[in-house]
Amino acid sequence: MSASPTAPSNRQQRGYWLRTLHQWHWISAAVCLIGTLLFAVTGITLNHAGQIEAKPTVVHIQGTLPPAMLSSLTTPREGNAPLPAPVTAWLLKQHGINAAQRDAEWSEDEVYLSMPGPGRDAWLSIQKEDGALEYERSDRGTIAFLNDLHKGRNTGAAWSWFIDLFAIACVVFTVSGLFLLWLHARQRRSTWPLVGLGLLIPLLLVLLFIH
Repeated sequence: MSASPTAPSNRQQRGYWLRTLHQWHWISAAVCLIGTLLFAVTGITLNHAGQIEAKPTVVHIQGTLPPAMLSSLTTPREGNAPLPAPVTAWLLKQHGINAAQRDAEWSEDEVYLSMPGPGRDAWLSIQKEDGALEYERSDRGTIAFLNDLHKGRNTGAAWSWFIDLFAIACVVFTVSGLFLLWLHARQRRSTWPLVGLGLLIPLLLVLLFIH
């Protein structure tokens, strides 16, 4: 009696899906490796933010804009607009202040520019009448920088896109891992109890200790 023709077909199909899932799993794991480590470590630092002391480093600069540039500040503007290119170039060269590609708040007497970034806060004020400028930057250190990367705080559009793409890669990694667990569950009896435990523990913590 000949063997059933469906048996090899089923084995071939299962082998195909197994190879495909392994491929998706290891590729997504490689893509997520460094990002997962970063977000895991900063998850701990954020959870203990109150216990991690940080002494901000404050830089304070005062100066005067060249008289030749004052006319560019007196041009009427409505709402928010960037500083003129000659002003940003002078600020960078003279004081190391990078004010390019940021919208400033223009009022009758003053131009004010808020320049926050990950792990730091900064602002710049320029008086229109005499060009007097004041700049202050507060740097809270490496841990604060990494924590703000975790939260996507003041990180810009490029990092925001990275977080979205990283999250998608993590979904691929976990879903492909779930299917691999399902395919190997017969040989590993503890698979589903451990998966259930991973769901049960946070669920009990939420129900019993978070009010």
